[in-house]
Amino acid sequence: MTRAPRPTDDVPTVFVVDDDDEVRESLEALIRLGGWRPETFASAREFLSRPRTFAPSCLVLDVSLPDLNGLELQERIAGDRTDMPIIFITGYGDVPMTVRAMKAGAVEFLTKPFGHEALLGAIAQAIERSRAALAREAELRSLSDDYATLSPREKEVMALVVAGLLNKQVAAELGISETTVKGHRGMVMRKMHAESLADLVTMAARLGVARAP
Repeated sequence: MTRAPRPTDDVPTVFVVDDDDEVRESLEALIRLGGWRPETFASAREFLSRPRTFAPSCLVLDVSLPDLNGLELQERIAGDRTDMPIIFITGYGDVPMTVRAMKAGAVEFLTKPFGHEALLGAIAQAIERSRAALAREAELRSLSDDYATLSPREKEVMALVVAGLLNKQVAAELGISETTVKGHRGMVMRKMHAESLADLVTMAARLGVARAP
């Protein structure tokens, strides 16, 4: 299977959303010390106004904010920023709050005051998750682009082949010759850059390609 290029390995960005000026300044310095690029915001809405980045990143997020709180912001961005793991920080925390944040995908939930090493370790873990998510996203986008090059007939053949039908069964299903099926099947393999049937089946599963009922 041909893999899509990995996302750019520019310096990862660590976003910080906290309404405390001193906390933002302290975290900004710590993040720079860790070798990452900090971007700080005083509110959730200010952060939401920034366009999404397509490079490795994570979000250090205070729970208590003046507009949307941290948990509400987490819910707001859960669908379209899956490549940006969240590290929660808070001056107070209880078990239900922590459980809610972690169930929604947070990498860590740190209660102030926390050690610098704890935060730096959480950021490093979050950045690696972000890299992996971006790589998966890029690969799926590449698969989708390849699939879009298939003709309608080739898509039909692909769906039947990955469903386990033999060439003669595909031919009978579509009302075409077995030789024609072989030609379409070969073209599908080339266009999808699939090295084997198992490879093609995996691609189809990722794309959600299934035989019509």
